[in-house]
Amino acid sequence: MSNGSKTDGSKTDWERLAKADDQSIDTSDIPELDDDFFRRAEVHLPGKKAVTIRLDADVLEWFKGQGAGYQTRINQLLRQYMQAHRG
Repeated sequence: MSNGSKTDGSKTDWERLAKADDQSIDTSDIPELDDDFFRRAEVHLPGKKAVTIRLDADVLEWFKGQGAGYQTRINQLLRQYMQAHRG
């Protein structure tokens, strides 16, 4: 493996991993998930925090004009921006 395909601080060869197909992954040591597992499973969503944010009036009106759920859409866009710019 060449270190050129690894990110700083990572021992994972991300380039090789990205090229791998699903059939090459050894899943023999992963237990099957039965119905009991899914009956007991719990979904944990990240909590939301109420904040006050100043937006340009035209930006806010545009989002509100898109209908119900405009705050969720703003949150989704902010999340996409955050993920794209994470180091």
